[in-house]
Amino acid sequence: MGAGQSRSSNALVVPQASQALDQLKYEVAQELGIQIPQDGYYGYMATRDTGAIGGHITRRLVQIAEQAIAGQGR
Repeated sequence: MGAGQSRSSNALVVPQASQALDQLKYEVAQELGIQIPQDGYYGYMATRDTGAIGGHITRRLVQIAEQAIAGQGR
């Protein structure tokens, strides 16, 4: 890999979705009562908290997709 390239498999298929996903992260964290670090460094957060945020985001995205699919069937 060249300089500046990421090995992450979490690349967004639709890069424009980045802002919406970021907003969703903050909404979920607020609902769970978890404070996201202002500086963006997650190293001091408990794994349980970051996992809870990720799990709830995944559930929410699945719900959104199911609603979209159900709406297309009409």
